[in-house]
Amino acid sequence: MSDLVTQGADPAAAKAVAVVLHGRGQAPDYMLDNLVRRLSVEGVRYVLPASKGEGWYDAKAVETLTEDTETQLRAALKVVADAEAAARADCPDCPLVLIGFSQGACLVIEHLMRGGRADAAAMLTGCRVGAASDDLPRAALPGLPIYCSNGDEDPWIPTWAFQDAVSDLVACGARVRSDVLPGRDHEISALEASVVDALLSDVVRGTTVFGGAQ
Repeated sequence: MSDLVTQGADPAAAKAVAVVLHGRGQAPDYMLDNLVRRLSVEGVRYVLPASKGEGWYDAKAVETLTEDTETQLRAALKVVADAEAAARADCPDCPLVLIGFSQGACLVIEHLMRGGRADAAAMLTGCRVGAASDDLPRAALPGLPIYCSNGDEDPWIPTWAFQDAVSDLVACGARVRSDVLPGRDHEISALEASVVDALLSDVVRGTTVFGGAQ
């Protein structure tokens, strides 16, 4: 994939690989500057795909899932799946972590809910793609550690939609840590970066993430 940006450990030295997804109106550089370069854990290879347009899909959060949105979503999820395949090909023996912010966080959820696989995930300011009335897909996620975060007055992701997404993940068996941060702008805060750093550290060391059973 020519649009993939890579950073971090060389494939031969990597102990984990992370696919990192940017938000609407952003590019891989945003995630490099606002997350990856703030992380201290060593031994992680980062793979960052880019959306083909201004965003991964045109719909806003919690809008009804139309045929056009479903078509765009499937195309976006194909990019995610291809990035995941490239990451696994580069680091075939490494655990894989899926990380997204904003619209990228929404893709993290939908990728997992449509059969995508990861060893851990971080959903930073996201929700399900579609309205509460839509028949949104679910998949079994037994024991999957996922960090979920949102601002309490985020201008793009309503708190109730974020909490509904967390409830879906828990109902599917995921082991979730959830933070709702008072007054946080639509950004990745220092606290969120520190939790992602700790999650990746646990994955690299092969210890239990969030203190649960592997």
